[in-house]
Amino acid sequence: MSNSDSSSSSNSSEQNIKVSKSYQENVDYMNKELGVPDSFDIVLREMSIGGKKVAIYSVNGMVNTQVVSLILEALIDLERADLVVNALSKLVKGRIVNLQVSEVETMDKIFYFLLSGPMVILVEGQEKAIIVDVRTFPARAPQEPDIEKVTRGSRDGFVETMVFNTALIRRRMRDPKLRMKLVQVGTRSKTDVCVAYIEDVTNLELVRKITEELQGIQVDGIPMAEKSVEEFILGSKFWNPYPRVRYTERPDVATTHLLEGHVIIIVDTSPSVIIAPVTYWHHLQHAEEYRQEPIVGAYLRFVRYIGIFVSVFLLPLWLAGALNPDVLPEWLKWIGVSQPGKVGLLPQILIAEFGVDLMRMAAIHTPSPLSTALGLVATFMLGDIAIKVGLFTPEIVMYIAIVSVGTFATPSYELAQANRLARLFLVIMTFIGNFIGFGIGIIAVFILLLRTKSFGVPYLWPVIPFDGKAVGKALFRSPVTLQNTRPSILKPQDESRQPQKTKK
Repeated sequence: MSNSDSSSSSNSSEQNIKVSKSYQENVDYMNKELGVPDSFDIVLREMSIGGKKVAIYSVNGMVNTQVVSLILEALIDLERADLVVNALSKLVKGRIVNLQVSEVETMDKIFYFLLSGPMVILVEGQEKAIIVDVRTFPARAPQEPDIEKVTRGSRDGFVETMVFNTALIRRRMRDPKLRMKLVQVGTRSKTDVCVAYIEDVTNLELVRKITEELQGIQVDGIPMAEKSVEEFILGSKFWNPYPRVRYTERPDVATTHLLEGHVIIIVDTSPSVIIAPVTYWHHLQHAEEYRQEPIVGAYLRFVRYIGIFVSVFLLPLWLAGALNPDVLPEWLKWIGVSQPGKVGLLPQILIAEFGVDLMRMAAIHTPSPLSTALGLVATFMLGDIAIKVGLFTPEIVMYIAIVSVGTFATPSYELAQANRLARLFLVIMTFIGNFIGFGIGIIAVFILLLRTKSFGVPYLWPVIPFDGKAVGKALFRSPVTLQNTRPSILKPQDESRQPQKTKK
């Protein structure tokens, strides 16, 4: 038998260990596995209640001490006669009230619940353990996400505690058909992952596929939370930078996608939730558009689309024109290079691109009070001096600034990074083959997008395959009263969002 086989059989045998009638045997086994007393945060309290030995396990910092004190007071009052017959039943039903209480029979379940926060009670002579949910987590209050800010609208956002996140969604949708299915991922971390969907709306085959992919993850832990989950359930394609799921930290955005028929994946310890499946156009929409009048929202979306288009195509097009000024019409002659630098155009562009990325990373790691100073240094000192010494031409600085603004205007951070790599690819192809190289680069990027799918959904839908009504909704922000159908590509069980409106 190989090492992996012996390891898996060992884990399987540990999972099947039952709670013994022997009190001391249970305590010794748990102390050995949990490292008591070496692990200072594992709290064990042994006492005698009604003439029977009782062991109470908890994790320091994850239980509500006031509630625990009330439970202990209630248990101490028990007399011996109360624990002779049906001891667990009397403890659960008679003394521990107003709390979520359950009973488990195996050690693996005990470890899972204990390390998740609840308190474990072992009673002498009983082959079951009592699990009392007295959890309290160190968590921050919901606040507006930094990336998805809006001028008007709700200011709450997801946090690192999963139960808070599910409550934020429940608050916005009081539908009894909303399902929150729990899955544990990681043989060691046992991270809670929630699959949220509307039972009579979402395609259940999609839910089944996502759930099976989550249950099939074989890894010791997922400390990187939602990103690790995404790579496992979708498979990591190194050469494809385009995101096949969408992340959001806004409960209103997640709820909107639930109503459309999407599946939401919530990973404990992460403030971002996964929306699946998605298309390219989902990454271009922003909550701000739906917080304004329809015509204003349509204008904002139009400006955003122009900014994203410019961020991808402006720089390689300018490079093609600067390298071939003879082919430009007279009215475009001005886009060339007025003051040639001491370095070639391609090295200038690459240095400037890498410089912008370096400044962006430096801004992330710079304390907030110093970030303004960092921006001033980058803008006035580095850029100005680079032009004066001849490292950059003035046009390079201007066009890099324009495409950077378009990049930051992209609602999806993941799509912005993918477009950045696509822009660099187009710049290199343009430098190699001029306008022909630029055209070949566009075709290559288009083929990549055409081959990309998110859980079987074509990435370029509704353009390819074409859906006229859906194209209008993707390009223009229509009034909410006209959004009466769900995306057909998701194959929802209920396609109508406004049945009465549809009938009229």
